Amino acid sequence: MPGAAITLDRVTRRFGATVAVDDLSLEVRRGEMFGLIGPDGAGKTTTIRLICGLLRADAGRISVLGADPARQHGAVTRSAGYLSQRFSLYGDLSVDENIAFFAEIHGLSGFQARRDRLLEMTQLTAFRDRLADRLSGGMKQKLALACTLVHEPQVILLDEPTTGVDPVSRREFWKLLSEFLAQGITIVMATPYLDEAERCSRVALFSSGKLLVLDSPQALRDGLPGVILEVLARPQPRAVELLRELPCLAGVQTFGERIHVRCGEGDRASVAPQIERHLRDHQVDVAGVREIPASLEDVYINRVSAS
Repeated sequence: MPGAAITLDRVTRRFGATVAVDDLSLEVRRGEMFGLIGPDGAGKTTTIRLICGLLRADAGRISVLGADPARQHGAVTRSAGYLSQRFSLYGDLSVDENIAFFAEIHGLSGFQARRDRLLEMTQLTAFRDRLADRLSGGMKQKLALACTLVHEPQVILLDEPTTGVDPVSRREFWKLLSEFLAQGITIVMATPYLDEAERCSRVALFSSGKLLVLDSPQALRDGLPGVILEVLARPQPRAVELLRELPCLAGVQTFGERIHVRCGEGDRASVAPQIERHLRDHQVDVAGVREIPASLEDVYINRVSAS
């Protein structure tokens, strides 16, 4: 497919009786940031490992920059970089030594300038002599990214790279990804965080190994039928129970202290007063009901409910 860096055509992968990836077809365009989105067990990690060639598909076809990752693993390894969920570098080697080790694995020579540039970009230059085991969680992830990029891959595959990383380090990590994206690198990232999905040009929403929908975050939000209202009420469990009694509401979900409900476009003016009246009639304290833009979480829950 012209313009496609990665293509999956009707790919299935089973583990015994469990279908981890079920008849999956999608394409990732060159130079885009593409998100694989879903909770644990949705099939994201299996999809990443299939693309890397670490797993073989039971059915279907996969192409990474024109190469089959299972049959032409060396070609894919040279053109793609993979950052796994867990820190997989060598704790008893320094930052410099880890990068040098991965450069040598890829048969690189004269990589020192590239290493220095990566250290500068990841803000690890001052820590280049520190053992990897003595780095913070965010610094470990940045070192892992530097090792992934030392052979200058055209595609990088990231499997939940910010899980367990503090908010400041997450922000720095995303800044780095934006810089690499600007260099024309194709980025595929699996994440359970829907706020991170908003940064992708397109996202694929997964559930139980199946692709629910694939589009840009904005198109997915715009395509959600109806209107989302945010309800603040206490006690929340009782409020949710009561809201699910109302036939005018198509969905009721909790998001922390807030409740999101969905109603039809034509009902937007009448539903908010109806919600407040119904809750107050049952001795539930209502702090507010307001219309809000749909989020990807609203889209995901709606798609899961409909599947």
